[in-house]
Amino acid sequence: MNDGDPRKVTMTSESGENEFSVALCGNPNVGKTTLFNALVSGKARVSNHPGITAEAQVATSVWGEYQVSVTDLPGCYSLSLDLPEAQLCRQYFDAVPPNTLVVCVLDAVGLRRNLSLLLECMEMPLPLIVVLTRIDEARLRGIEIDVEKLSGILEVPVVELPHRNSAKSSDLNKFMRTQFSEARESSKIEERASWSEDLVAAVSRPVRPEEANRRRKREDRIDGVLMHPVLGLVFFMLIMSILFGSVFWLAQIPMEWIDTFFAGAAEWVGVQLPPGDFRDLMTDGIIGGVSGTLIFLPQVLMLFFMISILEETGYLARAAFVADRWLRPFGLPGHSFVPLLSSHACAIPGILCTRLIPNRKDRLAAILVAPFMSCSARLPVYLLLVGILFPGRPLMAGAAFVACYLLGALAAVISATLVRRFILPGPSPDLILELPPFQRPALMESARIALERGGMFIKNAGTVILLMCVILWWLGNYPLSDVSAEVKSLRTQAEATQNIAESDHLTVMADQLHAKERTQASYLGMIGRTVEPVFAPIGADWQLSISVMASFAAREVFVSSLSVLLGSDEDAEAETIIDKISNSKRDDGSPLLTISSSAGLLVFFVLAMQCLPTLAVTRQETGSWKWALLQFVWMSLLAWSLAALLRGLLIMSGWN
Repeated sequence: MNDGDPRKVTMTSESGENEFSVALCGNPNVGKTTLFNALVSGKARVSNHPGITAEAQVATSVWGEYQVSVTDLPGCYSLSLDLPEAQLCRQYFDAVPPNTLVVCVLDAVGLRRNLSLLLECMEMPLPLIVVLTRIDEARLRGIEIDVEKLSGILEVPVVELPHRNSAKSSDLNKFMRTQFSEARESSKIEERASWSEDLVAAVSRPVRPEEANRRRKREDRIDGVLMHPVLGLVFFMLIMSILFGSVFWLAQIPMEWIDTFFAGAAEWVGVQLPPGDFRDLMTDGIIGGVSGTLIFLPQVLMLFFMISILEETGYLARAAFVADRWLRPFGLPGHSFVPLLSSHACAIPGILCTRLIPNRKDRLAAILVAPFMSCSARLPVYLLLVGILFPGRPLMAGAAFVACYLLGALAAVISATLVRRFILPGPSPDLILELPPFQRPALMESARIALERGGMFIKNAGTVILLMCVILWWLGNYPLSDVSAEVKSLRTQAEATQNIAESDHLTVMADQLHAKERTQASYLGMIGRTVEPVFAPIGADWQLSISVMASFAAREVFVSSLSVLLGSDEDAEAETIIDKISNSKRDDGSPLLTISSSAGLLVFFVLAMQCLPTLAVTRQETGSWKWALLQFVWMSLLAWSLAALLRGLLIMSGWN
């Protein structure tokens, strides 16, 4: 097949069509997803945590005249293990078409550990290529791999990827885009353990041992601090505080740009369209509502960018060990770290990621508490309320932001303790996790991840939020109400006065009063006053109650719905959306959001289950609505109770 050279492979589809498949397999954290992204120009996220890819990713690409389907299988250590990721790989290979090229990705640093899966791939009668990653890292650790010798012993082509971005090199592209003409005969190795030891010894040789030892000792000293039971936790808290404080400080200028852009857009649309309901819908409903969420996009992008940098350096994997020491006493094994970490982006993929937890009881517990993790949908609400609580104080705002994440995590572990002790009792297996090496972060990769997450954020704003804004605007403007005597009096005074400034002021007062009366008499006002007694203890009047109710469709709708409810203020064009909300009044003239009400609502949004799609996924993954109902009732009651308690304590302390 190889014409005497194992590095040369030809490929033709047995069906006679210019189509073939490529399957990427390998241990966790060996670089499969990076390779997958390079081969298909994809956007799959790269992570340092085993099990982050809970399902196979499939993408198609055109390589010259060929149509290629590339599958990124979940990382696993052996196809024979009784684990979800191994089962998925077995199911794939059982049904794989014969014109499939298997690409087994090996880690040069942990070559011995990777060989078990490689042997299983060699036993399959399919064309096989080996891709060797982390060559440079292996050299820094004092290990040199003879790639040519490895290829000769295995009798399969071996391609080395010494650099993180070299997956786009012309060598690999040329190598992968050739055709194979026949299936390779499978290999059968009887003495696997001795074969693996002999292979590693044959292809490895030490290089610069003194330098490698110094590097190893330096990394061990750093790990001694980062993974210390106490110092590691302190370091993690410090890093998170600096991160969130920077998010508040650095994002202010682009936030002002976005707010200015939408203000100008609303003004331009208002000039172009004739007065009437359609113009009000465009300016107050659509532009005003969507801008109420998109103004926080710079902070969302910056947050994901910085977290990605921490992940790229290898630090977050070390935080997993620290987390395991603290999670295990509460009934959550270290296996739940990845699902809970993923839930900080969105609870839905976090819940799906629990499929990799081997114990069913552990899996159910992780599913039930995953939504307590502060997801990206909560960020606009946090940013608004924390900004009102600590205006102009980025360090305090950053500390409050960290406190929100900690409160959610604390509620999760306490809830998990109750679930595992009283509902799902039983032991949890030990955590086995490989530490990735320390490395310089790839800034472009971190920026790509941040832009991808930002795109998902905008997509949500363009679907759920837009729809909710239109519905809320209609409910807030109909049925039409008569103009009150007070509004008529103000307009009469405005027409009668000769002072232009005073006339404009009276006109604005009349318009604002009429808008408020119109909203109060609308369907939305009726709904708000009906549910107000339920949310009053946590600091919400009828307007805030409406926004809380609307946020059950999607948490980030809270800010947009509030922006729609409050409408535009022509006398305060320079105000940002945050300023407009923080300066708004209730019916009795008191501030809409005081310290106590902002704090109460903040706690409520940290803990409440306000995401209907997450409930649907919980039902799907658990197979019963009883778990979704338990999740909703427990989270809602806990959120309401603690929010009401905090607000009451603040009022008693004089912080009204």
